[in-house]
Amino acid sequence: MSSTSTRHFLTLLDLSTEELEQIIQRAIELKEMQHGGTIHEPLKNRVLGMIFEKSSTRTRVSFEAGMAQFGGSAIFLSPRDTQLGRGEPIEDSARVLSSMVDAVMIRTFEHEKVERFAEYSSVPVINALTDDYHPCQLLADVQAYVEHRGSIRGKTVAWIGDGNNMCHSYINAARQFGFRLNIAAPEGYEPKREIADAGGPAITLVSDPVEAVSSADLVVTDVWASMGQEEESDTRNEIFREYQVNEMLMAHANSDALFMHCLPAHRGEEVSSGVIDGPHSVVWDEAENRLHAQKALLEFLIR
Repeated sequence: MSSTSTRHFLTLLDLSTEELEQIIQRAIELKEMQHGGTIHEPLKNRVLGMIFEKSSTRTRVSFEAGMAQFGGSAIFLSPRDTQLGRGEPIEDSARVLSSMVDAVMIRTFEHEKVERFAEYSSVPVINALTDDYHPCQLLADVQAYVEHRGSIRGKTVAWIGDGNNMCHSYINAARQFGFRLNIAAPEGYEPKREIADAGGPAITLVSDPVEAVSSADLVVTDVWASMGQEEESDTRNEIFREYQVNEMLMAHANSDALFMHCLPAHRGEEVSSGVIDGPHSVVWDEAENRLHAQKALLEFLIR
């Protein structure tokens, strides 16, 4: 069983608001250091185990590069190499792996898998995306907002589209960072009720995207069909058509509103080229920040 002193990062609710804000500030510092060529190796000889049951570009590169820059190393375990809970019980995998590495990062389907792994791990476990949450992406998003506009506390964020794992993590972020969140999702595609309800009065669910973005400081979207939902994409494209974030929709947000997307993006579906490549978009900073925010997280959890 995981010792009570081991900290995990399975959702944003695992850390306090103060700790999260500390990680964001540290991520900004680490970014400046890395851009300035400063060598900083706090995790020398430390090893991160990376278990992937879903494929990834940004998550793998950011964690692996981050460990290398910190003087440590990362072991990539692909879906072909590992079968969490299929060949071996998750509890056993957790006990064995955590006896050999200093932290474990997991990208998988059922959120319950990372919870069970963390319960039996003797080292920190990081959720690098499950069907329910994507908390590492939120660190990168909040960092990007802070860099461009200062504190996100008290601001209004609009989530447009599917009530998916990103939407759930935005709900948790609204609770932890103190912003208002308007969610516009088609009927039947809203976020899970218990997650939205836990968000309290800061969370507003509407069906009209224009209502959601009016006077928003940040507009966020994601693909309409997530990994594993590809066969639904024709149906979803039909249902979500009115939820495209385009120039007309952005015109209803604040004039200095930012646009974010966790990528990969499908231009012409959930977002127009004009928006993602336009003046509101900070998606490239947001994407790069996965590296810096996760380095700050690793430093916090392992040290």
